[in-house]
Amino acid sequence: MTSRRNLLIGTAFAGAIVALSLSARALDQAAAQGMVQAPKFEVDPAWPKPLGNDWVLGQAIGVGVDAQDRVWIVHRDNLIPANEAAADEKPPLAACCHRAPPVIAFDTAGNVVKSWGGPGEGFNWPESNHGIFVDHKGVVWIGGNVGTDAHILKFTQDGKFIAQYGTPGKNTGSNDPVNFGRVAKIFIDPKANEGYIADGYGNKRVVVIDPDTGKFKRYWGAYGNKPDDTNLGPYDPNAPPAQQFRTPVHCADLDKDGNLYVCDRPNNRIQVFTREGKFIKETFIAKKTLGDGAVWDIAFSKDPEQKYMYVADGKNERIYIYDRLKMELLSSFGDGGRQPGQWFAVHSIATDSKGNIYTTETYEGRRLQKFVFKGVQSVPRHQGVPWPVK
Repeated sequence: MTSRRNLLIGTAFAGAIVALSLSARALDQAAAQGMVQAPKFEVDPAWPKPLGNDWVLGQAIGVGVDAQDRVWIVHRDNLIPANEAAADEKPPLAACCHRAPPVIAFDTAGNVVKSWGGPGEGFNWPESNHGIFVDHKGVVWIGGNVGTDAHILKFTQDGKFIAQYGTPGKNTGSNDPVNFGRVAKIFIDPKANEGYIADGYGNKRVVVIDPDTGKFKRYWGAYGNKPDDTNLGPYDPNAPPAQQFRTPVHCADLDKDGNLYVCDRPNNRIQVFTREGKFIKETFIAKKTLGDGAVWDIAFSKDPEQKYMYVADGKNERIYIYDRLKMELLSSFGDGGRQPGQWFAVHSIATDSKGNIYTTETYEGRRLQKFVFKGVQSVPRHQGVPWPVK
């Protein structure tokens, strides 16, 4: 009996060794073929559901996910031309269509559950809204990025005005201690109860505020330098790295370790800082990209280690998948175009609790899309359009 048991144990052990050997061989073969282990996504072409009400979207300029996995977008209804919103003309030119309210929330099934926004009493709606964030208290934050926009707004999830920080037209530059300079994006840190403002399209800095009062606590420019509004001229990929941010400073998001990732969009780089503004490191993305730049927005994976960072590149029409800690590019997906899984000017990105990705598109893209997380798999360096596989 003992010898038989030993034989069985030996056979099982040998089988395990063979399995490990085959697994290692498979990984080696995948690496040789340019394959990597990285998250895989599939576009859901049926999400969201039709908006109803004959609504059409303008430039979809922000996306966020709240604690209930509801997806919030903000879009520029004021830029929808008359021929698309013919029913809103006076007199109406046709039965269709109407401009959708600028703020829309969707449930996990893709149904519209909330909609509101636009000018109201007691606050200044931005000339051009930009970015939306729903914080741990359920407060909805909105910025603005053109003209006199020098403020940010707070609302309840039903659209009731809470507060405005900053005064339109009053910004005096990147060292103004009270007003913003055309804010791109907002992130609220629930642990420290601080707000990080990518400030942004006029100014060249990150600002940290008390989210309850709007009071400035600190701010800084590239590499932690004091911000300087000197015109740097056109971006040159062959020049030494710029010591200041270029506009727009397009995002400022914290990871789980309390490090702040800043999108220096036209400089094609992400700079990482401590909460206090001490520079840690930087990485360049699609460094030769000109024009709008390559680093439009970031989001993080939802695994406990927060292993992956996703970078939206609205010029090259890609989502890049990075190893967050190593800042190493693993893979990418997407392409330019109008079909599901493609983009024109992918502008903003967010993830839900299940690891799914949501993107919005600006300019003529004007769309919200969902990309379903399919797990970590062996994938090519570029996965192409992530169409569903039956």
